[in-house]
Amino acid sequence: MARWRDGRGTLVVHGGAGGATAVPLEIATSYRARTKGLLGRDGLEGAILLSPANGIHTFRMRMPIDVAYLDRRLNVIAVRTMPPGRLGRPRLRSRHVLEAEAGAMAEWGVRVGTRVTVEAADGRP
Repeated sequence: MARWRDGRGTLVVHGGAGGATAVPLEIATSYRARTKGLLGRDGLEGAILLSPANGIHTFRMRMPIDVAYLDRRLNVIAVRTMPPGRLGRPRLRSRHVLEAEAGAMAEWGVRVGTRVTVEAADGRP
């Protein structure tokens, strides 16, 4: 399994209409970065990856978000849109969680069965 560090990178969504879609990505792997996530933000360019994670909440968030739960091979096992103030059900097989502004994941082609890859800004997969 890949080991990322807090920082930036690119999310590549495979199998979309155009083959692959590249999305700007924030990577949150430390406890502090995962806990903060999207709290207090009014928007997000791209997505944020929380790792490790198998569940999230939207308490104190200012916007509805799309949430994709990923297994250890970065296959999407569930996608949900969550309004602020909700507690998401943990997914047992989930190892990572992607968050983005509501509507973005459908635009990128993220749905159950989609495979994604993560390219960290430092060049590590």
